[in-house]
Amino acid sequence: MIQLQFSEAQQSYVNNQQLACEDETKDNNNTRGFLCNGEQKTCQSYITFRSEAFYNTAVSIGYLLGAQATQISSLNKLSGDVTPISPKSIVVVPVNCSCSSSYYQHNASYRITSSSETYFSISNDTYQGLTTCQAMEAQNPIGFRDLKVGNELVVPLRCACPTAKQVEAGVKYLLSYLVTWDDSYSSIAQSFGADEKSLLEANELTEDDLIFPFTPLLVPLSKEPTKIELSTPPPPSAPSPQITTKPIQESNKSSKKWVFVGVGIGVGVLVLLGLAGFIFCFCRGQRQGYKGKPIASSPPRPPANLKASSDSANYTGNSWSVSISSQGVRYAIESLTPYKFEDLKVATGNFSESNRIKGSVFRGSFQGDDAAIKVMKGDVSSEINLLKKINHTNIIRLSGFCVHEGNTYLVYEFADKGSVSDWLHSNKFQTSYTLSWKQRVQIAYDIADALNYLHNYINPPYIHKNLKTSNILLDANFRAKVTNFGLARSIEDNDEGGLQLTRHVVGTQGYMAPEYIENGVITPKLDVFAFGVIMLELLSGKKAANSEKNAVAEELLSASIKGVLEGDNVREKLKNFIDPALRPEYPLDLAFSMAQLAKNCVAHDLNARLSMSEVLVTLSKILSSSLDWDPSDEFQRSASLSSAR
Repeated sequence: MIQLQFSEAQQSYVNNQQLACEDETKDNNNTRGFLCNGEQKTCQSYITFRSEAFYNTAVSIGYLLGAQATQISSLNKLSGDVTPISPKSIVVVPVNCSCSSSYYQHNASYRITSSSETYFSISNDTYQGLTTCQAMEAQNPIGFRDLKVGNELVVPLRCACPTAKQVEAGVKYLLSYLVTWDDSYSSIAQSFGADEKSLLEANELTEDDLIFPFTPLLVPLSKEPTKIELSTPPPPSAPSPQITTKPIQESNKSSKKWVFVGVGIGVGVLVLLGLAGFIFCFCRGQRQGYKGKPIASSPPRPPANLKASSDSANYTGNSWSVSISSQGVRYAIESLTPYKFEDLKVATGNFSESNRIKGSVFRGSFQGDDAAIKVMKGDVSSEINLLKKINHTNIIRLSGFCVHEGNTYLVYEFADKGSVSDWLHSNKFQTSYTLSWKQRVQIAYDIADALNYLHNYINPPYIHKNLKTSNILLDANFRAKVTNFGLARSIEDNDEGGLQLTRHVVGTQGYMAPEYIENGVITPKLDVFAFGVIMLELLSGKKAANSEKNAVAEELLSASIKGVLEGDNVREKLKNFIDPALRPEYPLDLAFSMAQLAKNCVAHDLNARLSMSEVLVTLSKILSSSLDWDPSDEFQRSASLSSAR
């Protein structure tokens, strides 16, 4: 370890002043950023981020911080760009740090998605204190009272370059570390292999000064950082310390100062708690009053007496006429509503043809609330076990069940608008109305969101394996719901990269990936391929495959997009490819971006396809631009396709 005995003081520590957003008397230079006093105006720098919620992969963190996912994966020794990172793990992110006016910073961009977001919440919550509300207000033209959903904001992340004296002493990089509870100067320095004295000097601190959670501290480094395993002190045996306003006098000065819980943090926490409470109440009210329509309650739970033993489960009412001996089915139904068969008969008009939605699925009504009732034979425990633990707005919700004479009746939420296939390929709905461009992009985004959830956010992850437009339902607001999980397969921990093999190839012509048809290879990229086909259907209005038997590759929609986007006259070929029902009421440049994304998803080589998390990031940009697009704008405004010729 290089000892830095004479490094010049670098920056002034923010000292918790980032919480005083509206107090102009505390709007000091140290809240605006680190001063440009380094040897270079631009340098390689590093910041830290703790994984949480959506931001738990290299892709999502890189997207938020404006950094490269591949560099984050390599530096933190991740197996892939979409490998889930354990919650609250520290992630080191390489960034290019540059001088802007008087301050060093790395600029990220952020689009406001909720009316409850503020400069304070974005800087201290979303970005974890890597920027300040003061810096954001100073570098964005929008006043804090005028923030609206859809605003694009510059987020100046705090970073710095070494001073001449630091470089002379061997410092090559400065890392912005986010202080957390129980940190001390010594523990931070030890975790990064840095010298404690140089750390204090770099932040203009002494060993008696206090440091606060959610504030950045500069750490001088003599070499590039790698995956960080923070050293944490042993848990205290004494009761939790009381909040105090005076420094704690320690008998041993060498132990240094722990993160101090002071009045400033107390006030900050109260502010954050109040903000959280406001957001909760606001969002709850928004959900309850969405477009003036209250959320429909689930069908009422009928009176029942469900008994289970170690070997079987029997319902004492008439709806159970067989014994369920399968452990899997019995476990799966424990959290669902049991229905009597007589109730289902009444709800569906004795399963009349007029209530048949499609195949073995019927529409039922329970005290005015509609539901979809699916009649199934055989072992359905796998699908039930998956659906009972899923909680995602874009995946159909399973609410109840009934077992009668060897059949299982599953009760799902009802999708008012039918399937995407109905809207694109059948005459079920009036031809005078078609899905608009914005609706189609929103549907694609909803499906991608659901698949990303299946692939990355449940344990174990799942592959849908039967994705097609007839398995995508639409609710009253034309929001997509993925359904039919009968072929879904889990990705166990011992599956290398999620790869599995099967000799039993089952699927629908046009949606099956080539590696699955040819070799029975099952990976998450199987869903990516099928999703790419669905995007092409949304773009073109055409079916995934020719309806004739023995359709060859050239008749598959997945094969046709290559000819559209390659060669000459791309603009005209794309116009001819787009669904004529859209007329000219779509942005051609965004259609081109979506077509390119779909082309990547249906690549013959599965390794050339994006992951669903990467697809979701790209689609979020297309959706955001689509929602801002005004159909009255001049259609030829975009010249982005010219370069593609």
